[in-house]
Amino acid sequence: MKRPRPAWILPIVLTLSILPWAMGCDGSKAAPRYTPGLGEIMTLIQMRHAKLWLAGGAKNWPLAAYEVKEIEEGLADAVEFHPTHPGAPVSIAEVMPTMMNAPLREVKAAIENKDGGAFSQAFDHLTGGCNSCHQSTSFRFNVVTRPSGDYFANQYFGLPASPAK
Repeated sequence: MKRPRPAWILPIVLTLSILPWAMGCDGSKAAPRYTPGLGEIMTLIQMRHAKLWLAGGAKNWPLAAYEVKEIEEGLADAVEFHPTHPGAPVSIAEVMPTMMNAPLREVKAAIENKDGGAFSQAFDHLTGGCNSCHQSTSFRFNVVTRPSGDYFANQYFGLPASPAK
């Protein structure tokens, strides 16, 4: 005579059998993790750079602060995923903080102080840091400038009006 199975056995067996699959591991070699290329990371940083300029020009300091944070995250991703690059005579992981940390601090201070004049000057220093980094890593053909137009027609860069009370 068969002994009845406890009710809790089936859910545990099912969970244990699908857990490796649900975690992306079916016992075979795990799927490779996607790593964005340096070009993809830098293109997103370039977009953030342009949006930073537009937000600062509109004195939308919360948006400008957000864009600086996103630029910092992108630069950290570049260092993490591409600490060296073929053909670059220096390590990206070494040169990027040296070229970028001071200008980023300067931009953040201008944003915190809501100082449009200081922001423009700091933004130009940040742009110079980008170009210095490109030059030292053999990407001198990639020259970053102040944006000359608004490429984001689907975003308003001013501060939204406060809701009526």
